[in-house]
Amino acid sequence: MAATPPVKQMQRKTVEGPRTTMKRTPFHLPLLALLLSLLFAHANSTTAQRALDRSRTLGLAIGTGYYLGELNPTGHFKGTLHTARGAFMRFNYNRRLGVKVGVLGTTIEAHDADSDDAWRQNRNLHFRNRIIEGSAVVEFNYKDYQLGDTYDAFSPYLFAGLSVYSHMPTAMVGEQWLELQPLGTEGQGTTGGAQRYATTGLAIPFGLGFKWNIARFTAVNFEWGMRRTFTDYLDDVSGYYPSSAVLEDELGDLAERLSDQRVFVDGSVADPIGQQRGEGSFDDRFGVLSISIIFRVDRKPNNCWKG
Repeated sequence: MAATPPVKQMQRKTVEGPRTTMKRTPFHLPLLALLLSLLFAHANSTTAQRALDRSRTLGLAIGTGYYLGELNPTGHFKGTLHTARGAFMRFNYNRRLGVKVGVLGTTIEAHDADSDDAWRQNRNLHFRNRIIEGSAVVEFNYKDYQLGDTYDAFSPYLFAGLSVYSHMPTAMVGEQWLELQPLGTEGQGTTGGAQRYATTGLAIPFGLGFKWNIARFTAVNFEWGMRRTFTDYLDDVSGYYPSSAVLEDELGDLAERLSDQRVFVDGSVADPIGQQRGEGSFDDRFGVLSISIIFRVDRKPNNCWKG
């Protein structure tokens, strides 16, 4: 069996120290506030809607996923993009409000080597993470809309809700992608270290889209959405380097090597313990851009439209 190629190179060159963390604006808050205000404003009219306006639709989605975190702090649709696929059922209570329940799978990936920042290039970390999500969101159509109606045939919409997801960050060693969470690359699971982070969690999905009828029983949706998670470990990077000696002694040589992959290190520092590895001020996020084909599944569209 061929020997595993080295992950870290030791040089005498000294690289600039820890960087100031870059603040990521919690831009989901204005969108959530707007959605809630629209829902409350429309609440009085929902009880008066006719039963005719209620419907159920089935959707199949395809698109791409990406993430915002330590290896990609600000760039939407950056990193290595992978295909996202999903399916959902939408329960439309009237022409403005609906609830969508669905499942989605995507992969997020990023490499410090692709950054234009010298400090991140030197850190030299990378990851790939397969995410499976189940979600329930409330949708608010900007205007009256119903699939099959030739009058109310399109509408922009906003959505927000709650999701449960599973994930497992990995890194490539040789030709294999190895799971990082069991390795405790920031000292999790070692003496005096934190507990290992969870690989399941809750998220708040929010975003916007556009619905458009293309046939009597069929529509297309274009949608962009972010997931505000409550973990900083989608990329396995959050805080500071642990003691390399403790990591190697308690978790093994592979854990130590994948923890510290810097290209250049300060030769006067024997152990990187306490040096900045991540920017743990904000939790990671992941987003999905998709197009969906929608089918009405409850009954035939009614001919008696208001238009």
